[in-house]
Amino acid sequence: MNRTIARAAAFLALALPLAALAGMPVDVQVYDRTTGLTLPVYWRGGWRQVAGEPGHQYEIRIRNQGHQRVLAVTSVDGVNVITGHTAHTQQAGYVLDPWGAVEIDGWRKSMEEVATFYFTALPDSYAARTGRPDNVGVIGVALFRERELRPVPLYQQSVPAPHAEPLDPQSRPDAGAAGKARAPESEAPESTGRLGRLEMDDRLGTGHGARRESGATYVDFQRASERPDQVITIYYDSYRNLVARGVIPQPRHRYARRLPEAFPGGFVPDP
Repeated sequence: MNRTIARAAAFLALALPLAALAGMPVDVQVYDRTTGLTLPVYWRGGWRQVAGEPGHQYEIRIRNQGHQRVLAVTSVDGVNVITGHTAHTQQAGYVLDPWGAVEIDGWRKSMEEVATFYFTALPDSYAARTGRPDNVGVIGVALFRERELRPVPLYQQSVPAPHAEPLDPQSRPDAGAAGKARAPESEAPESTGRLGRLEMDDRLGTGHGARRESGATYVDFQRASERPDQVITIYYDSYRNLVARGVIPQPRHRYARRLPEAFPGGFVPDP
């Protein structure tokens, strides 16, 4: 990991809301560290979904493809990956330099170490073990542009800034689910499919794994807006569960996902 591009934000900006900027030039991928492969994205109903393998370590790769710094507040299973608090978009995140990237490979334990992410059964997930199982199975990245500081000419008389209206209580970090930037429940991927509702123990979550070196430094970052300019959401579960829910099409019999048989029996037929 490039230590110079993984930086934890030092404080939050209290700027007034500005118009959101759609389509920020930021790419987010889920990378399986065990296999060395980027997980393919399956689109279902407009939602990104990936299939994780139980026991495999993974990381979230975020790349800034623009010319301005970007703050990425990142959550896994509804938990902030830096602070461990129940996630809210106004919390700390990672700052990406222009054209820079960050590899978030675990729950941050200090400025030098993280506890690795790994796919595991829901009861073993960090969120469930800390009493927060309701949002297991989702990765979120809330992106913020940086506030531009324009110098005031010396000859211009200073004018007091207009009085800022108090923020909506629902937008506070400690507000409930109503204050979070998320889609209505009716639009979220469903947990039912042709095989019926999945049992809680069958769903995939993210565990709190072994410690590994992953350095970070504090930097200042003032947000241009209190609201994210963009929120990228990636849902994940096991391959079997995504097939059961119809996210991944059922493989045809001829190309079924199973181990081949060395001696399936019979004589040599004509092709």
